[in-house]
Parts: sequence; structure tokens; C-alpha cells
Amino acid sequence: MRKFLALLLSVMMSFAAPLSTLAGADDGSMGYSRLKDVASITGSRDNQLYGYGLVVGLKGTGDSLRNSPFTEQSMRSMLDNLGIATELGQMRSRNVAAVLVTANLPPFVRPGTRIDVTVSSLGDASSLLGGTLVLTPLKGADAEIYAAAQGQVVTSGYAIEGEAEEVSRGVPTAARIPNGAIVEQAVAASFETDRGLTIQLRNPDFTTAVRLTDSINGFAKRTWSGTVAKEVDSRTIALSVPNGVSPARFVAAIENIPVSVDQPARVVIDERTGTIVIGADVRISPVAVSQGALAVAVTELPQIVQPAPFSDGETAVEQRSIVDVEQTDGPVSILNGVSLSEIAAGLNRLGVKPTDTIAILQAIKSAGALQAELVLQ
Repeated sequence: MRKFLALLLSVMMSFAAPLSTLAGADDGSMGYSRLKDVASITGSRDNQLYGYGLVVGLKGTGDSLRNSPFTEQSMRSMLDNLGIATELGQMRSRNVAAVLVTANLPPFVRPGTRIDVTVSSLGDASSLLGGTLVLTPLKGADAEIYAAAQGQVVTSGYAIEGEAEEVSRGVPTAARIPNGAIVEQAVAASFETDRGLTIQLRNPDFTTAVRLTDSINGFAKRTWSGTVAKEVDSRTIALSVPNGVSPARFVAAIENIPVSVDQPARVVIDERTGTIVIGADVRISPVAVSQGALAVAVTELPQIVQPAPFSDGETAVEQRSIVDVEQTDGPVSILNGVSLSEIAAGLNRLGVKPTDTIAILQAIKSAGALQAELVLQ
């Protein structure tokens, strides 16, 4: 019987959600990444574009012109530009929605290249499903027009409303137009003539910057018989393009150089979803932990009190509340982790839920035993 109960307990524990480690956890070996995956070359960045436009062809789900007067003004302006005179009376169409159009202009694009755009409602339209974006110029931060967008919008959300119930999924007032914009003007760049380039690490770290500089110089000595990189700070590395090599060929040669990326000891906690991410370098000093859950249940049992017969009393309701308090005692456990797997195993031995694990980690940090940065989201 004891063996059966032990087997049953082990099966039940297997269905729990323990704190586990993923691939490449903490075996002591360092993972290597390519330069292109951990850093970017300055001069080859995206540029953000935006524009104001109209989506037409909606099935009664557009802006109400009374609540969105700018939509009516835009409609009148568009019709006037088309040579159609509009009356001064108020327009009543709900097949049009005012939208904000945004896009990212990739580096090195030429006029005629197509890019994706995102369309977002500005008024009180309930859905952009089935609409078509009218020709919309897209400007950059310098107020210059770099692209023009037009086409049928694609949205994955929907909203169906009845008299007493509404069903919705996703966000029907935001949509995309794949290849919906044509680049009209290229962003001026001097990459082809630059002999000095700069590397920007996506996650600044002095150790990683020095390792990457040494890796680049080691490759450069074998290839061009000289050094080409110099670390500037925790994020920046300065590069010198060798003579006789184009910047494009130089970047292509070094962007696949492997580098051992160092990371700070950090614990990230998302209290909304109960997600806990623990870095491989996190350490916990020996600490004793005891955790007990407190459950409070309140039950309302109202009782009807009747007056005595042939009296002038009134029927009343007497409120009765039953409060049950239950607290489970948790044993005192010693938690000591010098590796990620040991920390995960120690927390799992406590047998607590993710929300309780978050509280335990915060308490360990307050006690000074968590040797890492604690990030709460």
C-alpha cells in the first residue's frame, strides 16, 4: 500500500509546473554567438515613417463623423482634390475611417522597393476589416516624403456585436498591408565611402566588448596582417576598414566571427503572468526558507426572521457570516545554489506555486542572499 501511495504521489508531482532549466543551462560551458547576432553596424539602421490617411470601403464600421470631425474634413479635402464639389451639409457615411500609417524603412533600400506598413484607427471605427487604404504619403522625422502607401488592409481581429452580447478577437482596429508602400526616395548614406565604422552592442557589457574586439583583431591579423578594432566603451567598438577592401566585403568578413557573450546575473519576474527567468550566473548564498500558505474562506448565510403571529412586526433578514481560516505549515528548507540547476532544484523541493516562488525570491533578495539583480515587470 505504501508503494502504491508513493507511486501515486510521484505521478501527481509530475503534473505540476516546476521551475525548470532550458537547453544550454549551466553546464559551465560558454555559448558562442555570431557578431551579427549580438551587435549592429552603425549606418545600417532602420528609419521610421508615418502618415495620415483614410481607409474606405468599410461595411458600416467606420468613424461616426459626428464624433470624428477630422474624418469628415479629410473626406471633403480628398473629394475636392478629385474635382468633386461637396455640399456644406453634414456627411453621414460610416464606410470611412481615419488612420495613422506607420512603417520602417530598412537600410540601403532604393526607390521602387516595396515595404510593409501598419494601419491603426484614429477615430471611433469599430473595425477595419475589408477596407482599402487610399494613397497616403509617408514622411520621416525630417518631414520629407520617403514612401507612398496604398492597398487593401489585412486584419486578423474581428468584432461581432448583437443586441445583448458582443464577441471579439484580437484588435480589429489595427491592420497591416504587406508590401503596401513603395519607396520614393532613398535615405542618404555614406556607407560605401566610409573607412571608419562603429559596432554597437545590443546588450552593453564591457567583458563582451573586449572579447569581441580581441576576436575581430585576431581574425584581422590572420587575414589582413593588422588590427582593425578598438573598444571604446561597454557598447561601442570602433573599426577601421583595411586598405583595398570595400566596407561591404569587410563587414561580410567579420559578421560571422564567433564571440563568447557575457551576461549579468539577473532574475526577471513578471508578476502578471507568474513568469520567472533566472540567468545562468545567478547565485544564492546559504539561506533557510519556510513558506506556509494562508487560506481564508468567507461564507454568507443570510437567515429570514419572521415576526410573532398577530404582531405588528416585519419580516427581516439577519446576516450571518462564517469565516474559515486554514494555514498550512511549511517545513524549513535550506536553499543554496551555486548553479542554475541547483537553484531550480532547490525551489522545486519547496513545492510552491509560481506566485509563491516570486515572493520567496523577493524575500531572499531582501535578506541579501540573492547575488543578482532582481527585475520586476
